[in-house]
Amino acid sequence: MTLIKLLARASIVNKAGSRSMFTASKNDTTSPNWLRVGLTFGSSAFLWGLLFKQHSDDVHEYKVRNGLK
Repeated sequence: MTLIKLLARASIVNKAGSRSMFTASKNDTTSPNWLRVGLTFGSSAFLWGLLFKQHSDDVHEYKVRNGLK
């Protein structure tokens, strides 16, 4: 067999024999996992805080280096 036929056969076998982990089960939207929700929003807020602090430090350093402050 040629290489193309072997690859085509392998892709058909892979698609038929596997199942996507994202469609294995539906999430229950009536009772959310509040711990996971809290960790998600908390880590997001923490990262935004770090971003604003870094930006503030960078602007201050820019002003000091260029004699604007």
